[in-house]
Amino acid sequence: MRERVVLDLSKLPLHGLGSASVTWWGTLGFMLIEGTGFAIVIAVYLYLMSLAPIWPLNAPPPDLLPGTLLTVILLISVIPNVLISRWARQQDLPKVQIGMIIMSVLGIVPLIVRAFEFPALNVQWDTNAYGSIVWTLLGLHTTHILTDLIDTLVLAALMFSRHADNPRRFGDVEDNAMYWNFVVATWLPIYGCIYWLARL
Repeated sequence: MRERVVLDLSKLPLHGLGSASVTWWGTLGFMLIEGTGFAIVIAVYLYLMSLAPIWPLNAPPPDLLPGTLLTVILLISVIPNVLISRWARQQDLPKVQIGMIIMSVLGIVPLIVRAFEFPALNVQWDTNAYGSIVWTLLGLHTTHILTDLIDTLVLAALMFSRHADNPRRFGDVEDNAMYWNFVVATWLPIYGCIYWLARL
């Protein structure tokens, strides 16, 4: 007869931070799927560019100012984002609350700049294949900024409510910070394609 081994798991924490969290793995999987989507759209951009006799097709290159300004804002936002991730790991509620306010503002500002970026493309989405692909790239990334902003605003509200006492919320903040880093990282190759490949 086999001896049965029984483990006492009652002392294990109910939640974990970072890779010890199921939500962290879900966020990572979500980023991998979305990253693949971005890679496919960039591949389509490069394919269309390789077929075209001139690029951009029947349009001047996009104006650099809005896209470059957005890039600078996104890169600067990484600094408070890294800090808020660290504070969430330390479960430092007052610092996390301040960080969530800062990141909420830093989620709104790029959307304001993005409103000026679409006209600066100097082509409409339905003009030709070039217009369609650059509007698709910008639209996809805008959706990601908006998605993270909504998540950030909800988490900011939770961190100022009675739910802030739940240590699991700090894990949510850390996951949100990881996703924002992904939003910034995915923008860099898109920025290169839209603004600099069009100038080669």
